[in-house]
Amino acid sequence: MSEHRTSHDVSALFDGEGRLTAIPRKAARREQLLSHLARTLFEPGRAYTEREVNEALRGVHDDCPALRRHLVTSGHMTRTRDGSAYHRACAA
Repeated sequence: MSEHRTSHDVSALFDGEGRLTAIPRKAARREQLLSHLARTLFEPGRAYTEREVNEALRGVHDDCPALRRHLVTSGHMTRTRDGSAYHRACAA
């Protein structure tokens, strides 16, 4: 699937102000969203604190803990064992 197609597909999940209207329940749709968020909000090779991750995610949805958790469990982001740093996964 091309980058343009994926971006177009997830655009329906956002309102006119760029806010996510809901976190998709369907796994495939949620995967599309998480891939998009990882690519657009986080730079590869950079370490982020939990606060920075939350701030970036809060810009698109109020439930940043759920989005953060989904990003980590889906493999789009990694987290150090102690939770002090997050990184975008290479394949995100």
